[in-house]
Amino acid sequence: MIITILFSALLALTGPDWPMFRGGPALNGVSEAQLPAPLNLRWSREAKDAYESSPAIVGGVVYAASMDGILAALDLTTGKLRWEYQAGPIQESSPCVRAGMVYIGDLDGVLHAVDAATGKKIWAFKTDGEIKSSPNWAEGRIYFGSYDQNVYCLDAISGALIWKFETLGPVQGTPAIDRNRVFVSGCDGSLRALDTATGAQLFALELGDYTGASAAIRDDQAFVGTFGNKVLGFDLNRRTQLWSYRNETRELPYYSSAAVAGNFVVLGGRDKIVHCLNRSNGKEEWNFPTRARVDSSPLVSAGRVFIGSNDGMLYELDLDTGKKNWEFNAGAPLIASPAAAQGNLVIGSQDGVLYCFGSK
Repeated sequence: MIITILFSALLALTGPDWPMFRGGPALNGVSEAQLPAPLNLRWSREAKDAYESSPAIVGGVVYAASMDGILAALDLTTGKLRWEYQAGPIQESSPCVRAGMVYIGDLDGVLHAVDAATGKKIWAFKTDGEIKSSPNWAEGRIYFGSYDQNVYCLDAISGALIWKFETLGPVQGTPAIDRNRVFVSGCDGSLRALDTATGAQLFALELGDYTGASAAIRDDQAFVGTFGNKVLGFDLNRRTQLWSYRNETRELPYYSSAAVAGNFVVLGGRDKIVHCLNRSNGKEEWNFPTRARVDSSPLVSAGRVFIGSNDGMLYELDLDTGKKNWEFNAGAPLIASPAAAQGNLVIGSQDGVLYCFGSK
């Protein structure tokens, strides 16, 4: 019993990390971090501009980017600044931290690679359109989308182009990676599966509408919301649609990327509601109304759902029931998504404040 308690305490202090948008390559939005209940505000830090990008947490360091283009590394325990790096304007592209490097895109169309320890620039790669997509990493390669309608694969160390794939519209969503396949959704209304090594298209699934959300992949299934007011589930083995969900009473788009935990698919909607759907059939399990649209993507940890809303509230909901367990009033819209690691949860707000929650 004592060993179990000590191991749990050590895990809360040392791991696991949250190295990128949605927590991992498949973009599930699920964290293994042991978060205290209730959460308490540990520290906050003001930036000069808003946060729409979501933070990463690796090795006791928070990496967060504000819209003025400042990528900052902060101590997770104290919030003390370690370094800053100046990129171009950063909107929704979130930092990806892998193998001692930080990757992030900006609205000037540049993907930046920065030394995670020092903040020094290592390389930069220029595209012909805005980068709102967050970079993903697999086996020494970086994958991301651009508004120039291409999906890119770069060498993570040198920044050299390995391949690019041209779609039929801007690529805003973050590529998900699973089983040597890159899954990307974008403004051409398709969910494409590309070969990670070559960029060759393996297959494409029709979404029916364009999307700014990223697809979440789990157990050879994909889930994504669209601007056609639908949430869609797909069987990737059979390459068929499993189900389609629509809120018949308030038909508005979905910009939030889904979290997939157990048999639940959770995401926010511009109908001001957090939706929880049955993963097998798409039926609604519960919904939680907020006072404004929900573009923030949820994080699920140990049966608890954490999600921001444009009403300025950070909510904690019970995964099974949708009951509200806790809330925090940030006083400004929360478009960014939360990150969790080492017993702490971090999220940035539209008025440029980065919040860290954990134990007292």
